[in-house]
Amino acid sequence: MEVTIVGAGLVGCLLACFLARRGHRVTLYERRPDPRERGPERGRSINLALSERGIDALRRVGLDQEVLEAALPMPGRMMHALDGTLTFQPYSADGRHAINSISRGALNAVLLDAATRLPGVSVHFEHRLTAVDENAGLLTFSTGAVEKAQIVIGADGAYSAVRARLQSLPGVDFSQEYLNYGYKELTIPAKDGNFAMNPAALHIWPRGAEMMIALPNPDRSFTCTLFWPHAALAAPDAVDHVRRDYPDAVALMPYLEDDYARNPVGHLVTMRCSPWHRAGERMTLAVIGDAAHAIVPFYGQGANCGFEDCVELDRCLEATGDDFAAAFRLFERRKADTDVIARLALENFVEMRDKVGSRAFLARKRIEHALERLLPGWYVSQYELVSFSTTPYAEVERRVARQRRAALLAGGGAAAAVAALLAARRRR
Repeated sequence: MEVTIVGAGLVGCLLACFLARRGHRVTLYERRPDPRERGPERGRSINLALSERGIDALRRVGLDQEVLEAALPMPGRMMHALDGTLTFQPYSADGRHAINSISRGALNAVLLDAATRLPGVSVHFEHRLTAVDENAGLLTFSTGAVEKAQIVIGADGAYSAVRARLQSLPGVDFSQEYLNYGYKELTIPAKDGNFAMNPAALHIWPRGAEMMIALPNPDRSFTCTLFWPHAALAAPDAVDHVRRDYPDAVALMPYLEDDYARNPVGHLVTMRCSPWHRAGERMTLAVIGDAAHAIVPFYGQGANCGFEDCVELDRCLEATGDDFAAAFRLFERRKADTDVIARLALENFVEMRDKVGSRAFLARKRIEHALERLLPGWYVSQYELVSFSTTPYAEVERRVARQRRAALLAGGGAAAAVAALLAARRRR
């Protein structure tokens, strides 16, 4: 089967690898120039936190080790108080699990190389999709090219051209929810050839209604991202605001004013679409990744979720004997999971921004980790299930709800919570 993928970003390239392994011929169209030649857009990277779902998908196509060699493990958060006090919060009770910082550009380059090495895969850059006629089976591009296609999968991100056509069709529901927040990227460069901060952590500056995060890079710099209300990002005194609220970071930012002036403001949006596919007379349209379910980045699951989409679609193709129409129908079951991670990502924004520095939050984390050590495999925190397992997101939500009901006595401390959980376990 010949398959057309619109979008040669992370999900599009990984999907091409899965499809080519199944013997399909794949043509990728990308509106941007080849990022391996031009590099990523300035100020748009938001470093990725690659975790188990993404690694599992890469493992299935033999790319996990190559990707992880360019990544930096972060086994916990480093909280920066306004007075400069640092507090490290491990992500797991035993400290063994880590999320992995990697640049979007570096990961995209690996995936592009992998996809184009496979037989039957071709890529056309600087081809922006401008029109779709599913009844005639034709795609029109900004170059003037008009191409025939039967199976078209949009992996072209939150502002997908394929989804724009899909959502215009009768019976397709679409919604988008913008946060009243944007983001601005800043940089902490290497200091005397070394990291200026601990590279084994995701750094967070929680400031109530706003925050900044920083992730390490292999060149020993940190990519920092401010998440502020739009009005604050646009204020004339914004740089003074940075200096006032993030003094320990500003001391490490020699290019603060230049970065702030030159880097664009990004937007934070949750998009939902249903169904994710529709068959025309001569063409079937489908969407995947952010094109189907864009989420905000606060659980670090955007790329991981998109990669897991590729695994799930591959499973659906296997189950249906590579009948794409049947596989797309089966793939719709994935929406229950993506709806859950969209909610969890929004909730985690509040946690990262408002709660991670509070005594109550730290106490709850200590109880969670105590329960995980005392009841290994029985009590597992939501963060661990999301980031360090491939448990479906909807099942994570159900399991965490069960655990919390059983541990209502946790107000009395870890011992009471353990007793409640052990009792619940015996009842089962």
